[in-house]
Amino acid sequence: MEKKKDPFFERMSTKITAWTGSSKAFVTAFLIILIWVVTGPLFKYSDTWQLVINTSTTIVTFLMVFVIQKSQNKESKAVQLKLNELIAASKQASNRMVDIEDLTELEMDVLHKYYQKLSELSKAEGDIHKSHSIDAAVILHKSQKFQRLDGQK
Repeated sequence: MEKKKDPFFERMSTKITAWTGSSKAFVTAFLIILIWVVTGPLFKYSDTWQLVINTSTTIVTFLMVFVIQKSQNKESKAVQLKLNELIAASKQASNRMVDIEDLTELEMDVLHKYYQKLSELSKAEGDIHKSHSIDAAVILHKSQKFQRLDGQK
């Protein structure tokens, strides 16, 4: 499979994100601030002197928001694809979870409650691997509760 050339912004954002997360970037930013502080007396701490650092940091921050978001979106998509592959490869996993990132926040909250309930039922059984659905867990839990009441367990 021939690899397509990445769009310019994607290549640029990947490189910038990698560089800005490095020690060299931190040292560079620290030196710029240090130079700015040291030049304060030279410029008599003027409004222009202050405006230079304020404007520079605002511009850099504004641009970095988009670069980091682009990189984060790509990383998030890669993680989702890897998780989808794991779900698809697992016999016991529900394939309904493959497109979970497309759900609304409310739908995710419902699913979260579903898994909380499943976890509670599994904990009550003493083994989180006994069931893979709420229905199965409820049936198992009720049958064991009935057996305990009947004195069979």
